[in-house]
Amino acid sequence: METNWTFKHYARRPHGFYRMGPAIHRGSDKSGRFILKIIHAGLAVSVNPLGDAWAGTLDGDFSFRSAAPICEVLMTDTTLMTIPGQVDPVPVVRDITPRDDGRVDLIGLPKARIAELFADAGLDTKQAKLRAKQVFHWLYHRGVIEFEAMTDIAKTMRPWLTQRFVIGRPEIVEAQHSTDGTRKWLLRTADGHDFEMVFIPDADRGTLCVSSQIGCTLNCTFCHTGTMRLVRNLTPGEIVGQVMLARDALGEWPKGRMDISEVEDEAEYTADGRLLTNIVMMGMGEPLYNFDNVRDALKLVMDGGGLALSKRRITLSTSGVVPAMARCGEEIGVNLAVSLHAVTKNVRDEIVPINRKFGIDELLQACADYPGASNARRITFEYVMLKDKNDSDADAHELVRLLRHYKLPAKVNLIPFNPWPGSNYECSTPERIKRFSDIVFEGGISAPVRTPRGRDIDAACGQLKTAAEKKTRAQLDREVAEAASAS
Repeated sequence: METNWTFKHYARRPHGFYRMGPAIHRGSDKSGRFILKIIHAGLAVSVNPLGDAWAGTLDGDFSFRSAAPICEVLMTDTTLMTIPGQVDPVPVVRDITPRDDGRVDLIGLPKARIAELFADAGLDTKQAKLRAKQVFHWLYHRGVIEFEAMTDIAKTMRPWLTQRFVIGRPEIVEAQHSTDGTRKWLLRTADGHDFEMVFIPDADRGTLCVSSQIGCTLNCTFCHTGTMRLVRNLTPGEIVGQVMLARDALGEWPKGRMDISEVEDEAEYTADGRLLTNIVMMGMGEPLYNFDNVRDALKLVMDGGGLALSKRRITLSTSGVVPAMARCGEEIGVNLAVSLHAVTKNVRDEIVPINRKFGIDELLQACADYPGASNARRITFEYVMLKDKNDSDADAHELVRLLRHYKLPAKVNLIPFNPWPGSNYECSTPERIKRFSDIVFEGGISAPVRTPRGRDIDAACGQLKTAAEKKTRAQLDREVAEAASAS
């Protein structure tokens, strides 16, 4: 006899039962067993009827429920495909990177989370909140890296903190200093992954370019970082740690004694002639694909009791992750920059492939809807100048038309392309870049040309990491020793 069975089938594997999805299968009755062929896998399998509306646990391995007849599906065990390398196959949100010594790194954690960890470690709730307030101040306002430096915490308490917690910074693998003042750092996480950050000084500001991911998924064809695989998202601690490391290097933490129980004298603890004035989330990775961690890190940067950098001095750059843009404005509230780079579908599909998912019109409408955008807080559109690709007079006129059509409070940053090995593009000529800029200016939109910085230290996005990967550990050790002897 033939019977129609409606059921959800499960494949037996070494690690339990895996749901394969709902299906309707047709089989022949052979003494209570059925021989079926699953089209999905192309395999013949045997099944046992388990009864109508069956619900419960199968062999203690997997529980499920159904309102229709269900069959148990028995399949030959197969070896699951392994994922090469030490990577997160799907970048997931995590607030702390595990450490080999079992201690917890407090950098990147808000006050409430620190209090929670202190309570878990044995402090009562009231004491945990007090210690969290003190520690938070020393971490983010004072920049200390040892619990022993926290002078308003009892001496007997400091070893307790040291045994259980750590104040981390990204490991510096390589640091380079350009003749124009640009600094680049190749950094390493506690679990051994490399990423980079850049500090760019100007006459009236100092901008830190911060990374949000290790690698990138966007595959923008003009960007060297786009040639790297995505390893994982950076944690809030690894993001805010870049800002703190830069302040370490620039000597910009407040000086002198300043216990939070005392009256704060701003003249006493504010760094004179601050060099780091602005932050741009324009390093490795797409910030909006690591939204939660980027948001949590920037909240610490903007916290008035911590790093205290105004949101007006922070810019987040996206290649166009449209669904997260409004949320960025609402939950973070920083300035927005958009990596536009082309004004036609065909060209942007090629050089910024996310355009195939979120097109130019959809992106610009999201910009028009961005919370807080105004003439006082214009959206910056980044536009890399690629010879004979996106630099024609027609492209410039279309750029003006698009920005005017969506009534965007906009500024355009024209970026001369910085070639890297293996790139298929060339930089537009200076004359072509100037002509493009003039057309946009004539359209009533500011379009300055960004001056290339740090070219003598391979300052194009992603190049520092690539160069460092080609060097042996012995080479890196020699360079560190040479730099130390020269200073």
